[in-house]
Amino acid sequence: MIAGLESTDSGDILIGDKRVNDLEPSKREIAMVFQSYALYPHLTVAGNMGLALKQAGMPKAEIEAAVNRAADMLSLGPLLQRRPSELSGGQRQRVAIGRAIVRTPKLFLFDEPLSNLDAALRGQTRIELAKLHRELGATMVYVTHDQVEAMTLADRIVVLNAGRIEQVGAPMDLYNRPANRFVAGFIGSPKMNFLAVDKIACNAPEGATELGIRPEHVVIADAGIPAKVSHVERLGHETVVYAETAAGLVSVRLSGEHDLPVDQAIHLQPDPARSHWFNSAGERL
Repeated sequence: MIAGLESTDSGDILIGDKRVNDLEPSKREIAMVFQSYALYPHLTVAGNMGLALKQAGMPKAEIEAAVNRAADMLSLGPLLQRRPSELSGGQRQRVAIGRAIVRTPKLFLFDEPLSNLDAALRGQTRIELAKLHRELGATMVYVTHDQVEAMTLADRIVVLNAGRIEQVGAPMDLYNRPANRFVAGFIGSPKMNFLAVDKIACNAPEGATELGIRPEHVVIADAGIPAKVSHVERLGHETVVYAETAAGLVSVRLSGEHDLPVDQAIHLQPDPARSHWFNSAGERL
């Protein structure tokens, strides 16, 4: 709907202070970066990046200057005469982003642009996108199913569930004050633990059916919720312990290296100040 490819049933879409509901997509001053790159295989990098400007009738010298500026931002200068088949996945995605930049749009639309990249490239390209956002100062609407991308790139996150907006807010607001169980479970990795209050000893508020507690807000203590270690992930900088309790599996994030044998009996103590309570409808109390 923002791009103008779908019509709106109600409400207004404003880009800046301009209502664009009835404007053709080409007149909305937007640029879209697709998941699939969508590059023309017969054109060079420079040709792909400057095509929209060429079609708009811009002078050749201006097109070249705009392409070179975008290429400098994205470290594509040495690749301008290559074709897409000669590029890596990360390079192709940078070309697709460069094609959007040269148009100097008011709004960028990103459709899961990193999902085709491997883990190392995703991390590197996330940093490049964040830097690019600061340099351009333009609004970017970024669609992703990866909550790490959302947390690290966004100023504001809109969490959607089956077409319904569950919560809108800054990343750490959603992390620390999720509006409901869905948001609480979606944001964070490992995800928040949910424990049925009738299976554990706790001071639950009236109406609460579940305790939500993040892995870093649970400690292994001398007393508390009885548990048994079922799996340990040793990551070097941290250790994630998975333990079975009467209320289900609980993950515990510990700083540094810890050596806990599987099947060891332990006790877990959630931090009362960092606990979240939910009712049977999944609403946060």
